[in-house]
Amino acid sequence: MTEELRRSFEERGIRKVKVGGFDVDGVLRGKYISLEKFWSALEKGFGFCDVIFGWDVSDQLYDNATVTGWSTGYPDALARIDTATFRVLPDAPDTAHFLVDFHTQDGAPHPACPRNLLKSVRQRAADAGFAARFSAEFEFWVFQETADSLHRKGFRELDPLSPGMFGYSWLRQGQHQALVDDILDTCAAYDIEIEGIHTETGPGVWEAAIRYDDVLEAADKAALFKTTVKHICARHDLSATFMAKWSPDLPGSSGHIHQSLWDAHAKTNLFATAATDRLSETGLHYLGGLVTLAPELTAIYSPFVNSYKRYVPGLWAPLNASWGVENRTCGSRVILGPGQSAARIELRQTGADINPYVAMAACLGSGLHGIENEIAPPPESTGDATAASDPSLALPLTLESAVDALRNSEAARSVLGEAFVDHYVRTRDWECREYNRSVSEWELRRYFEAV
Repeated sequence: MTEELRRSFEERGIRKVKVGGFDVDGVLRGKYISLEKFWSALEKGFGFCDVIFGWDVSDQLYDNATVTGWSTGYPDALARIDTATFRVLPDAPDTAHFLVDFHTQDGAPHPACPRNLLKSVRQRAADAGFAARFSAEFEFWVFQETADSLHRKGFRELDPLSPGMFGYSWLRQGQHQALVDDILDTCAAYDIEIEGIHTETGPGVWEAAIRYDDVLEAADKAALFKTTVKHICARHDLSATFMAKWSPDLPGSSGHIHQSLWDAHAKTNLFATAATDRLSETGLHYLGGLVTLAPELTAIYSPFVNSYKRYVPGLWAPLNASWGVENRTCGSRVILGPGQSAARIELRQTGADINPYVAMAACLGSGLHGIENEIAPPPESTGDATAASDPSLALPLTLESAVDALRNSEAARSVLGEAFVDHYVRTRDWECREYNRSVSEWELRRYFEAV
């Protein structure tokens, strides 16, 4: 592999290398390294400060982490380069990009590394004879703002890319053809194949569906897509956000996860039946695990305080762990075609703010849990599933309640591992406490003079 890479570097004129990995919040943390260091790191790995697992999305240090912290002195984690992730952005043709996996100094997978988590669940699927195929589709909002103007305005009174509610607008696509072409062309060259992109309902909101792939590669592509779109938008003096809900007056942003299991050679879709009018027994048990564990895993699927702003009636976000065939009001939508290869389940609970590695690991792990324990899904929901009142299917509607559910879930620890769940719960507990300390603009306007 090293010699093949050397030849590729020479043919492409690679002179710089950028390496990075994703933290628990889904932020890509990386740096440039010299060519000399890169060739050495391929064999031995290299040091990367493990503070990336000891701070939050805004670089504030956790006060409750145990995997790293003041007590450990924030040592280096061992970063190992995954050469299969080699990419080159078209606008930086002399720079190679690679993702890394994080390990402890003794070489064990780092317990807080999201990519390691997904790899371990993916291996469990492979050991059971399954190849997992996943994809993500994201809604994101684009603004006529730069990083400087966003901060200067305090993230208020922002100018959207385009005005009005124009879902599936052929007109808006044409008016912003340069941006659309750049997203499609850059992502294709960066090995992120987009199956479709269109405007959604709202000023400046778009939705992109990424082509399905092996679950690890699907997570790589989904995670890189968000960073790449922001990179592309900056070239056009624009900004994009994947927040679950950026405005109280507009719809939220979904991040739906499509998933299916295939045979070990990825030739046969094991969710499909010859009749194509129902899921297979394997598919039903997978669905049973996915739906049954959804309330306990909500803190995974909805990782931030803001995520729960989607969970209100009428905003196309599910309010319970329901399922239905071609029913977009459900937490899990079963899709049976067209054709057997298309049989799959779409988790609609997730927003665009997910960490794809953690969310896909939770989906796959809960599905395998359902198969192993032959869990039958609850009765199918028809009509408006958000109106269902079964308390056993209710989703936590705040991050605090979701954290409690995850903390107390034996199934989650079985699915995702004790070490990761413990660290993740600590990070979300911190997130809740940081929010509770804040005073919002809404509170000031409502209470300052009146009380």
